[in-house]
Amino acid sequence: MPIPSTLLGDLTPGIFLRDYWQQKPLLVRGALPGFTSPLTPDELAGLACEEDVTARLILERGGAYPWEMRFGPFDPGDFADLPPTHWTLLVQEVDRFVPAVADVLDAFRFLPNWRIDDVQISYAPAHGNAGAHLDNYDVFLLQGLGRRRWQISYAPVAEDEEAFVPDLDVRLLAHFEPDAEWILAPGDLLYLPPRVPHHGVALDDCMTYSIGFRVPAPTHLVESFLASAAEQVDGVQRYRDAARARPDEPGLIDPDALAHVRALLRTLVADDAALDRWFGRYVTEPRRSYEPLPLHDPYQPAELLAALADGARLRRTAVAYFAYAEHRDGVSLFACGTEYALPSGLAFAAPLVTGTAPLTATTLALYLDDADFVALLVTLVNEGALFVE
Repeated sequence: MPIPSTLLGDLTPGIFLRDYWQQKPLLVRGALPGFTSPLTPDELAGLACEEDVTARLILERGGAYPWEMRFGPFDPGDFADLPPTHWTLLVQEVDRFVPAVADVLDAFRFLPNWRIDDVQISYAPAHGNAGAHLDNYDVFLLQGLGRRRWQISYAPVAEDEEAFVPDLDVRLLAHFEPDAEWILAPGDLLYLPPRVPHHGVALDDCMTYSIGFRVPAPTHLVESFLASAAEQVDGVQRYRDAARARPDEPGLIDPDALAHVRALLRTLVADDAALDRWFGRYVTEPRRSYEPLPLHDPYQPAELLAALADGARLRRTAVAYFAYAEHRDGVSLFACGTEYALPSGLAFAAPLVTGTAPLTATTLALYLDDADFVALLVTLVNEGALFVE
């Protein structure tokens, strides 16, 4: 799906990024004209019963207590026992399981792959909602079925000012005073920057697509970097101070010791290329404990070429799991948290594999005679980063 001219109303992606992105909300009527959800409510419920799917049920009423939250995987009988109203089913990473849902992301590819989190789909009967809340990330709320009434406050809430209703399974804002209210129909789109309070209530059988964009938390960045740095210093010689002079004061940490430690730590951040490679691995790591599995019956180059010739398409496991970075000494392709160092003759593969074009025999025709390129595709397929559709 190319970026529709209607997606942002009368705004170009450039103007939207300059004036709205991470700054203020935007409502677009008919952003995707004629949009029909590629997934039905029953299919979404079936997905929520799968073992490796992250799903939640929020029951404002009809549960064991108000605002009860239940976690999947569910059983079909769990849905049969639900009350007729006032509950919501939320399923994460639907784009990873349903290619037609992944195609919806193509409309938002004016933003970097690594910023994309996932497509969460919620289903709710009348009055179903997740309460007034806020998110720490940017989100586009695309109406896929039915109607939902959204209320928002324009001013984002600072972390040191947030307050939640105590003793609930869900983080409901203790104070919510809406500044605007709209009813969204299929194809309508609402963009919200991080930490903007919002409250969406289903008016009838309702499905909403939440296209979320991650903002890595500083603590997570530091934790990941330190774990990577710890691997780099394995085997480094321990501190030595043979033949040292007797200290004047035994409690003093002497300048030589401090200089040694500073030098060791500085080596971890001195190499920009190493930092770039760590960041590429970090931002393309699969989330929510999902790890792609290598194929038990791996493809050979001739088999993959034959499949493409027969009309197969190579699918990315998830758009967010693919990125690349350019260095002075080459290009690094990142797929599912793994780095593939590409020589200069294969650098063209990075934007091709991570881009917006479908990976078919037609779009790859100019490159399928390149044995190194085919070998890269085979590796990505056999490692589970790409799959043959």
